[in-house]
Amino acid sequence: MTLNDWIGGIAATLTTTAFIPQAWQVWRTRHTHDISLGMYAIFTGGVVMWLAYGLMLDSWPIIIANSITALLAGAVLAMKLRFG
Repeated sequence: MTLNDWIGGIAATLTTTAFIPQAWQVWRTRHTHDISLGMYAIFTGGVVMWLAYGLMLDSWPIIIANSITALLAGAVLAMKLRFG
C-alpha cells in the first residue's frame, strides 16, 4: 500500500464517518430545524455524482466511501423532508 493509498483511505474514512453523528442526532431527536435543506440536497447530489464517477473508474475506495456517505447524507436529507 502506497502513501497515496493511506492518505486517500484516511480521508475517505474521516469524511464518511463525519456524517454519522449528524444522522444519529437527527434520528434520535427528530429535530431538523437548523439543518439547511438546500445544502443537504446539493451535497447528496454531489456525493451521488462522486459515486457514479467511482463506478465509471471501477475505483473501490471511491465507491465504498461515497456509497456510505450517500446513505448517511440521504438519510439526513429524507429526515429533513419528513420532520421539517
